[in-house]
Parts: sequence; structure tokens; C-alpha cells
Amino acid sequence: MENLQLPPGGILLGLGADIIEVDRIRRAVERQGERFLLRVYTEEERAYCLRHAHPHPHLAARFAAKEAVSKCFTTGIGADLSWKSVSVYHGARMQPLIRLDEQGEALLRRRGATHVLVTLSHTRASAMAVAALVRAV
Repeated sequence: MENLQLPPGGILLGLGADIIEVDRIRRAVERQGERFLLRVYTEEERAYCLRHAHPHPHLAARFAAKEAVSKCFTTGIGADLSWKSVSVYHGARMQPLIRLDEQGEALLRRRGATHVLVTLSHTRASAMAVAALVRAV
């Protein structure tokens, strides 16, 4: 998926965006600790975020990515797509990429898409993500 090339006028099937305050994630981690982390993030995401001296902006960006992906699918987080159905990892150039679990892959096929693209950004105060549901032709 790293080398996806969409044709000119490529097929965009869905678009989602989310922004979140880093302090909201910090408070959730302080209140719920491991329970929150295990419910929302994959093992790969926890390992990446928690190795940073300041993990909360990274956790917030991934939270925003999960929300943005759920919006581009038009499902939200729930019965069709769970928190851990969407996992953010890094490609060869450290670009953010999306890995879907079996439930997410099934939804991708039902929507007629082939890929989910994502971009993330964060500051000390906020994090955001934009996700696009696309079909490569």
C-alpha cells in the first residue's frame, strides 16, 4: 500500500477528518490507565507511542486517525468498525499508514474501496487526522 498511485481524477469514495485536544487523551489515560490504552489502541500503536518521552500527542493523533477513518467509512466507531479495527503504523519514509483488521477489511470491500490513506499532525495542545477512502483503478 505504500506505493499507491491513483490515476488522474482517481476515485475518492470517502473523506473523514478529526481534531482532538491532547489533554483529553492525557486525562483519559490518567483516569483509566491501561484499561483505556488496551480498549482503544493496538499493541503496535501502544509500543510506538509509549516509547516517547511525551506519548500523549502521539496517542491523540492515533485517536484522531481512528475517528477520521470511521468517518470516511460513514460508520463511526461501533458495530461495523471497532477502535482496534484501525491501526496506524509507519512506512519506509515514516509516513503514517493504516492497517485494518478483518472487520475493517470486510468493510473496505463492502464499500468498494482498496485503500485508506491518512495524514496526521499534532502539537502539544492538539492533534488532527484526515483519512480518505479510495479505490485504485
